[in-house]
Amino acid sequence: MSTQHTRRPGEDTTASPDARASSDWWSTAISRIRPGEILLRGYPVEELIGRIGFAEQIWLLLRGELPTPGQARLLEAALVAAVDHGPQAPSIAAARMAATCGIGLNSAMATGAGLLGDTHGGAGQQCMQLLERIIEGESAASIVAEHRARRAYVPGFGHRFHPRDPRRDPLLALVRQAIQEGEVQGDALAAGLALEEALAGDRPKPVPMNIDGATAIIYAELGFPAELGRGLFVLSRSVGILAHAWEEQQSGTRIKGPLPRPLLPGYHGPPPRAMPPRPTRDNRDQRPS
Repeated sequence: MSTQHTRRPGEDTTASPDARASSDWWSTAISRIRPGEILLRGYPVEELIGRIGFAEQIWLLLRGELPTPGQARLLEAALVAAVDHGPQAPSIAAARMAATCGIGLNSAMATGAGLLGDTHGGAGQQCMQLLERIIEGESAASIVAEHRARRAYVPGFGHRFHPRDPRRDPLLALVRQAIQEGEVQGDALAAGLALEEALAGDRPKPVPMNIDGATAIIYAELGFPAELGRGLFVLSRSVGILAHAWEEQQSGTRIKGPLPRPLLPGYHGPPPRAMPPRPTRDNRDQRPS
């Protein structure tokens, strides 16, 4: 029984079925690379160079079409806002340490980016999932109560360093502008503000939205799924990881650890103690006659 092959746009119909099957192993709608030709989502790369920005290129490859100017502006703002948070961020610190160990920038960047997981780097994705729940009808108050009941942080809110994240207000202002211009609907913004209000409750100090919450709103408004929200954060933070790894590499310092050299890590194990007497190897090897 034979299976009928469905011809796709741009497919070489002169190839044999076996050759087509081999080509289809990595078939993609993202790019077509041939001698003298690079198509990105159907656009010749030479027509994109100099005519679109990097944020627009990211959108094109992820979404398949070019964004509107308003969509591109909002995406770029989120990417710019999250590029770096200094060496106190574990991903940046790890990349800097790695850069002093004689490895290349690619490995130093991989070291830093590899630390971006659920706890450090995943709050944006987690916040997007909460925003979706509110948009679908759950109340912000119930979500806050759920997190408090299990003593969990509400992702995207509060900051261990900033009383009020300086990136929050300009990002949300751009979202409001995009709503007025008809670029986005505003549902994610309303959900995020409802969460912020529910978190404040009767607390003496509010728990304002942080960069993860603000960018979660932007990515959700722009229609990105939550997992891509994390990917976009990693893409953005990789810029800071690169800059810090390069700076540390240029310092010439070798094998830079997490503490300055005069300092030693604390120790809370047993005090110095003598090894108890043990049989020698010769005694252990003796067998009774």
